[in-house]
Amino acid sequence: MEHPYPVSTTPEEQSAPSERSFGDILSQFEQEQKAPAGPAQAVDGTVVAIDAESVFVDVGRKIEGVVPVAQFRDKSGELAVKPGDRLTVSISGYDQGYYRLSTVTVERPKDWSSLQTAFNENRTIVGTVTEIVKGGLRVDVGVPAFLPVSRSGARDAAEQEALVGQEIQCRIIKLEIAEEDVVVDRRVILEEQEKQARAQAFAAIQEGAVVTGTVRSITDFGAFVDLGGVDGLLHVTDMSWHHVAKPSDVVSVGDSVEVKILKVNPNTRRISVGMKQLVPEPWALVGDKYKTGDRVRGTVSRLTEFGAFVELEPGIDGLIHISELSWSKKVRKPGDVVKVGESVEVAVLGVNPAERRISLGLKQALGDPWEEVPSRYPPGVVVEGCVTSLQKFGAFVDMGDGIEGMIHIGDISREKRLNHPNEMLKIGQSIRAQVLEVDRERRRIRLGMKQLEPTNLDEYIAGHKSGEVVTGRVVESGGGRVKVELGEGVYAGCRLPKEKAAEGSGTPSGSLDISALTQMLSARWKQGKTGSGPGGESLKTGQIRSFRIVALDAEQKRIEVEVAG
Repeated sequence: MEHPYPVSTTPEEQSAPSERSFGDILSQFEQEQKAPAGPAQAVDGTVVAIDAESVFVDVGRKIEGVVPVAQFRDKSGELAVKPGDRLTVSISGYDQGYYRLSTVTVERPKDWSSLQTAFNENRTIVGTVTEIVKGGLRVDVGVPAFLPVSRSGARDAAEQEALVGQEIQCRIIKLEIAEEDVVVDRRVILEEQEKQARAQAFAAIQEGAVVTGTVRSITDFGAFVDLGGVDGLLHVTDMSWHHVAKPSDVVSVGDSVEVKILKVNPNTRRISVGMKQLVPEPWALVGDKYKTGDRVRGTVSRLTEFGAFVELEPGIDGLIHISELSWSKKVRKPGDVVKVGESVEVAVLGVNPAERRISLGLKQALGDPWEEVPSRYPPGVVVEGCVTSLQKFGAFVDMGDGIEGMIHIGDISREKRLNHPNEMLKIGQSIRAQVLEVDRERRRIRLGMKQLEPTNLDEYIAGHKSGEVVTGRVVESGGGRVKVELGEGVYAGCRLPKEKAAEGSGTPSGSLDISALTQMLSARWKQGKTGSGPGGESLKTGQIRSFRIVALDAEQKRIEVEVAG
């Protein structure tokens, strides 16, 4: 392509052979365009373009310059320049094909009096780093000055070397003219610039805005995201609608993430951001999707002391309270019944979309074993089980399928009075007991052990047979029947003929010597003799007579007799 303006050349130049390569020519061009190592040059320029990070300025040379866009934002975050605006800038260096420009007017001291003024007024000055020395760098600020490495802003040796030849802004922190000792500080300038950039970036943050940032660090409670000079906290609960165990399961350091600005606190200068807010909330449709009484399937996501959480779908977790895990009372911790990752069928017990809560029940989905208890365990049936716990008032027995029965301390033994069930029972012991009472509404079964022990009546029935004549004492009479005592705790019923029932309704007159009567009754039982009168004599309370056994019923524990003679 022909240059728009012809360039004159001498015959010697025209005839000289082309000995330089294109790379050599390009390197020479770049060196010629670099900013001189001397004082910063103030030039006028025109804004030609603006992007997210830089403002590009035409300074009348073949290379454009760049200024950080943060230098042109006001307190509200709005840009104060636009393409076509004229600016006065200073060229401070050359980097990656562009001049480094600054809008800050900084003076370069010319003599010791200028240095003294800059020191007294804490002014920012410019200087050129000339070399690396022990403990820091040498800076030309009109006179040689020392920049301690700790105040240079360089993080390592490589960054220190990169400063050599560069023009920097700094402040004088020590000035002794007599000894020509000057110490400068660059780090304070960098910190002020960083603070200003953060303030401008913070001012540009608006609640509700969606921005892109980079994950800078991760903690147990969330991740910090660099939003371009300021950090926002992405809390673990705002990463996803579903439960997140660890922030590192969702993001990693260096990840580019899109977040929504949730809250900006100008007082604490804290910013809260969220990722889940960028996708529809799954709880919005929960009320229509899940109804009380429904049976659904989910996966156990985590366990707590009070229950198990089940993920029904991404972002929707329901809670099975520990009391709803089993019909048994033995559940000490949820892990005894379910495991994380296990697929379970549960019943929906309640739905509260406003509070993001779904109550679930595992035992309801398995069926209520108490539905069949009245038919399986009617009073009188004998059961076997293991003692699960001992209390002062009795013992609990596992009857299987989550059903427990209780033996009251008074129903454990006939032989002695117990102060505590552990005098006869221990946890884990297998026992036999009789069902005494079933209360389905209160989910209680009363059991008894002593009811299975042989009684005097059981032994009497086992030792006698129908037709046998025995001796007994009339203890009650009335209504055509009498109650006869055949032994200690053994009673029989006797029906009287109508004519004798009327005669025997009275009671003997006069006082009765109980001691003598007892001795006589015992003697007659042993000798098999009766104290009755003639066969036609009526039966009266207290009489000792002979009776014939007419019926023995071991199951009903009943004995029937009739007058023998």
